[in-house]
Amino acid sequence: MQITLIAGARPNFMKVAPIIKAIEQWNQGKTAFNPLVKDGEQGRHPIQYRLVHTGQHYDKNMSDTFFEELGIPAPDVNLGCGGGTQAEQTAAIMVAFEKELSAHPADIVMVVGDVTSTMACSIVAKKMNTKVCHVEAGIRSWDLTMPEEINRMVTDSLADYMFTTSEVANANLVRMGASMNKNVWFVGNVMIDTLMTNRSRFRKPEIWDTLGLKEKEYIVMTMHRPANVDEEQHLRTMIEQITGHTHGMPIIFPIHPRTALRLKEVMSEGMNELMNERFPNLHIVEPMGYLEFNYLVERAKAVITDSGGITEETTVMGVPCITLRDNTERPETCTIGTNELIGTNPAAIKPALDKLFAGAWKKGAIPELWDGHAAERIVEVLGGLMFRG
Repeated sequence: MQITLIAGARPNFMKVAPIIKAIEQWNQGKTAFNPLVKDGEQGRHPIQYRLVHTGQHYDKNMSDTFFEELGIPAPDVNLGCGGGTQAEQTAAIMVAFEKELSAHPADIVMVVGDVTSTMACSIVAKKMNTKVCHVEAGIRSWDLTMPEEINRMVTDSLADYMFTTSEVANANLVRMGASMNKNVWFVGNVMIDTLMTNRSRFRKPEIWDTLGLKEKEYIVMTMHRPANVDEEQHLRTMIEQITGHTHGMPIIFPIHPRTALRLKEVMSEGMNELMNERFPNLHIVEPMGYLEFNYLVERAKAVITDSGGITEETTVMGVPCITLRDNTERPETCTIGTNELIGTNPAAIKPALDKLFAGAWKKGAIPELWDGHAAERIVEVLGGLMFRG
């Protein structure tokens, strides 16, 4: 079996990494969750893979160090399709990937997550009569103003094999006509595979000693979505509400490039100086690497974010999470985990923080199959398909 693995952005590589590790274990004849496969048979039926980076997102931190730290192999090819509008980028990825797949045919094109590359490469593969496998299928926010939601829906409608993170995702796919254990498999969360593999390797960032941070005595914040950062007064009010109701506790804010641009517009010249003067407990820092960022998250009193992936990680690490969004494609982080969705209205921030500081935040639990073995289950299902013929 020949698989082409697609990654278009940094989080995609974190999802692909455990899958590659599981493929290598399969080829060595290790592990056998699949009843169709007898012990040792994996190595006699190898799975070959080719890792394709579409180049959708340029990330200055996507260096050799990033790949080495997380055990991620360098891509076999970078299609260099960064920049442009949604339509321009989708078209560029489709043109480049069609050439790539023609030159290097595959039995299966495996896509992960919900970025533009996920949708674009799925379309190309189906038009070239190649099977499509979607990892992290079935999640839905039901918000069609989000490009990611469109990417998810299109990809799932085309996919031949779909691997899910939750029972909610399973139900979403069954409602659209898919069948459990025929083309849908509930395997768990590959991002949690990466988290568990690297948790013992989290590394203290420089700011820990610089600010004299102490465990459970600071907040981590991330914010980048248009609903929160694009309108000047809204962004200013959000920051005022957060900094004003955290009891002077340090807030560590690894700033997304989009948010940094908006803050410069809001504060004009001397952004850092003005921010330090107006919000002395807010500490703006450059984006961090995976190991350093999660060192902070694991030890934080809480995380305030508008990211989806971070809510999964805080759930597994048992860290209270306040999400500044009106909807989420990961409802299990709220119904089972430590996350609470409070919306984008700044007025909701104080009640949430009051609850946190009163010690009334829910404890949460870890969702089913978020155990670090999702990628093994994926590869063993795919391997089992070879034995079915």
